[in-house]
Amino acid sequence: MATARAERRLAAILAADVVGYSRLVEHDETGTLSALKVLRREVIDPLLAEHQGRIVKLMGDGALVEFGSVVDAVACAVAIQKGVAENQADIPTERRIVFRIGVNLGDVIHELDGDLYGDGVNIAARLQTLADPGGICISGTAYDHLAGKLDCDYEYLGERALKNMERPVRLYRPLQERTAAGTASLRSALPERPSIAVLPFNALSAEPEQDFFSDGLTEDITTALSKLKGFFVIARNTMFTYKGKPVDVRAIGRELGVRYVLEGSVRKSGNRMRVTAQLIDAASDVHLWAERYDGDVGDIFAIQDEITASVVGRIGPELLAAEHARESPKPNHGLDAWECVVRAVFLCSQLSEESSGKMLPLLDRAIELAPGYAQALAMKAWITMWRAFQGWEDMGYALALARDVVQQAIAADDKEPWTYLAQAMIAFATRDNVLAVAAISQAVAINPNSAFAHGQLGLAHANGGRAVDAIPCIDYALRLSPCEAFLGDFQFYYAMAYFQGADYELGLSYAREANRLRSGHAVPLVIGTACAGLLDNQEAAADLLGRLKSLVPDISRDAVGATSSFVRAEDRARLIEGLRRAGLN
Repeated sequence: MATARAERRLAAILAADVVGYSRLVEHDETGTLSALKVLRREVIDPLLAEHQGRIVKLMGDGALVEFGSVVDAVACAVAIQKGVAENQADIPTERRIVFRIGVNLGDVIHELDGDLYGDGVNIAARLQTLADPGGICISGTAYDHLAGKLDCDYEYLGERALKNMERPVRLYRPLQERTAAGTASLRSALPERPSIAVLPFNALSAEPEQDFFSDGLTEDITTALSKLKGFFVIARNTMFTYKGKPVDVRAIGRELGVRYVLEGSVRKSGNRMRVTAQLIDAASDVHLWAERYDGDVGDIFAIQDEITASVVGRIGPELLAAEHARESPKPNHGLDAWECVVRAVFLCSQLSEESSGKMLPLLDRAIELAPGYAQALAMKAWITMWRAFQGWEDMGYALALARDVVQQAIAADDKEPWTYLAQAMIAFATRDNVLAVAAISQAVAINPNSAFAHGQLGLAHANGGRAVDAIPCIDYALRLSPCEAFLGDFQFYYAMAYFQGADYELGLSYAREANRLRSGHAVPLVIGTACAGLLDNQEAAADLLGRLKSLVPDISRDAVGATSSFVRAEDRARLIEGLRRAGLN
């Protein structure tokens, strides 16, 4: 048999399909097939020959091609998309043939008849479905082997769990190719609106307190820029992964898809401080603006506002500068209260029993010093509700406290996004999905660049029975912050969405990844166990159920059904049935 002499080897695999093929064929089968033949003869086959690609198989709407080099595979993919776009330019939009292409480098099994099998092929096929129409999606292994061998920019799309794959796969999108063979522009790397990343300000001292001070300054400038609807701002959690590392501004611009980078430093001595800031064009590495600020520690908010206004005035249209000027001034809180909140924000990103417990006295101290500190009030409500969902606070107590504190926060500042995120936590607990979506949408409207808010909106849609609306929200959250500190929670949101949409394999995969990243959280294990049960995957069910019981020894199906945030009774019934099949009493 052929399989007895199959060979295993490393290969670059290109998978392609036609977007909306069934619709095109239904509308005009003869014309569509004829146009595909012309494209193959005039565009695709010559490019495959030029880049030494071997067609493994052809389907009605696509193809699988093997290359000896990942450089050839990606260069060919870019050239194909360019050639097809040019060929179809004069055809009415509804009749155009548009391809999606996935490229992977991985192990394949080569049969004597020329066919290929294995994970290397499967991943390429999955990537193809994730590519934009007319675009390309490549795996992390392919990206790593390119290593600057193509004059091409790439956008990191985060990690995704792929069907039947044990571990998530890093995804990248080639943005433009400028080789001597020709130019192919797929998509601009930059958003249409002004885009910026704020690097963590360097603390020019080894004292931990100054480190917190500089982190707080970075956080507040990022937040101030994020509130301007005309800006695209990379989230703070992604930017803090660059802290303490040597950085290449041009590389950051390419990796994150931003035009500008803001960097600076802080030196604090007693009650005096010096802050320097500079704005850099990431494409050219040209310094557009630099300034030094000297003042008392009590002037911190004024300095933050001055830096933000200078950035906005330099890179934004006058309208955005005017919008910033209209922003209500920050309340004149004492620095101690501000530092308490800065430290609480850091602890919040850890989301563990220990870190959340440490948050509460910090927030209480901030509220004691500044009773109208809306962010401190709102974060206290949010983290108390979150602890109740984990089983570390009584839910009745948490609801009563959160409702009271949220009203205080709204009265203090109705433009504080955390207030509405806390309100959504109350809505999750009471299964009030209308309130949850409205509250988080308000948080997004106030701060359109909050990755966490976009992720929470995805969770709200999943809870409400709208998986199809949930997944794009979580995708966008990861676009804003691909190195997100809340990545484990985003994996959980994906698990919720895919469970709700009855894609239990992906639900199980994301739940496992969420557990890997946040091993102390019980709810991802509940979802993963239910998915395994509904898949009749007894090995996975036993493993996840064992982990779940180690966290919550007295867990039961009745308790899960009573506390689940799924709004629809049928979703809760599926959850309980999955747990029953997994062996939970």
